[in-house]
Amino acid sequence: MVYTDQLGREFTIAKKPVRIISLVPSQTELLVAMGLSDHIVGVTKFCVHPDSIRKEKTIVGGTKKVHYDKIKALRPDIILCNKEENTKEMVETLQMEYPVHVSDIGSMEESLEMIEQYGEIFEKKTEADALISKIKSELRSFKKFLKDKPQQRVAYFIWRKPWMVAGRGTFIHHILELNGFVNVYGNQERYPEVIMEELQNRDDLDLVLLSSEPFPFSNEHLIEVTELVPNTKVSLVDGEYFSWYGSRLVDAFSYFKTLH
Repeated sequence: MVYTDQLGREFTIAKKPVRIISLVPSQTELLVAMGLSDHIVGVTKFCVHPDSIRKEKTIVGGTKKVHYDKIKALRPDIILCNKEENTKEMVETLQMEYPVHVSDIGSMEESLEMIEQYGEIFEKKTEADALISKIKSELRSFKKFLKDKPQQRVAYFIWRKPWMVAGRGTFIHHILELNGFVNVYGNQERYPEVIMEELQNRDDLDLVLLSSEPFPFSNEHLIEVTELVPNTKVSLVDGEYFSWYGSRLVDAFSYFKTLH
């Protein structure tokens, strides 16, 4: 069978893949949710959900660098990657020997498209359809919840030293918009660096969100930022709900309600 991934790349699989390597944490979680845990043979050191996955499967490296010898020993039928999480060089090297599916997620629609593609590739259409239906239902409920909520202008921080925020063209920006937030850095691409002195001078900021990942912001950082912008509310948020696509979205909207 010939399949097309979310970059428009075609790859061929002779039969249903039964040995899967996932190089993307959120996609590993999705595979488990679709009942494919027994078929996963390799994951990254960042694949932390479910908790037991790294003890049960072979860790082949990280998301930016892998051990090709470990991958070869696992004899994968398919390797799952992501445009942002993994490097172009990694994908190009792997696709020389294995079928590689690359996801490209910047919106809810693209996340649901990926789930649908997995359902087709792994012959799990029933499970994929059920997940998609549940996510759509949760999103409809969330939109009703937001109907009369005031709009807030926010900055979403992902890193410290240098300070970096999420800008447009990211899944995080899309999720912020779904929350009814206005991203004050939405006029900048991807993950721009921010000079904190400039943040102090903004009079259009209602809320600063400090993500739990990739930088693990904690209470000490909350205090630090609060001192920098004393007239703005600062909150720690679970970054997985803002940046993990796939099955994580089933519970995301219940979490988002707590932020409003």
